[in-house]
Amino acid sequence: MVRRKGNKEERQEALRRYLRNNPFATDEELAEKFKVSVPTIRLDRLALGIPEVRERIMAMAREARSRMRGVTAEELMGELVELQPGVMGISILEVTPQMLVQPAGVARGHYLFAQAHSLALATVGAEVVLTSSARVRYRRPVYAGERVIARAMVKVNKDSTCLVSVHSRVNGEIVFKGQFIIITPENISGGVTDCK
Repeated sequence: MVRRKGNKEERQEALRRYLRNNPFATDEELAEKFKVSVPTIRLDRLALGIPEVRERIMAMAREARSRMRGVTAEELMGELVELQPGVMGISILEVTPQMLVQPAGVARGHYLFAQAHSLALATVGAEVVLTSSARVRYRRPVYAGERVIARAMVKVNKDSTCLVSVHSRVNGEIVFKGQFIIITPENISGGVTDCK
């Protein structure tokens, strides 16, 4: 079967657009999406100068961590990969065997909570952030080897209080939802600051 050159160019342009909106897609996921082999995807990425998913995530993480305030890298659960302080944030958590309840083989809930909570605190973007309340819901169990992508959005920003909503997904399916009310008191003068 002879392939037209235009198909390759069209696929590569579609790949570039897709990765712009889905930067965490693996080569295997891309191969399935574009109905080609994994080696073909790798060649397309190389031709376009697009690094593999791990390198893309690391580059995004370095940039996001440079904008982080109020939370240290050690306090974060998962890898912070995007951060727009006061607006939104994204983190990725790879579920390892150490995180599992045995013999059920499902991730302990506090890991999902910690990922969402620490992301919510980082997303507020203030120097001092305290959790006033949290409302969470677990939608389905998460298993070893799954990758949890949490996205936080600041929904309300009033005075020194922010409402942050976090949705955590595995392969696009929501596995955890949380709403966190975060307050940002000034740590020295006793006054308050706006969520930034």
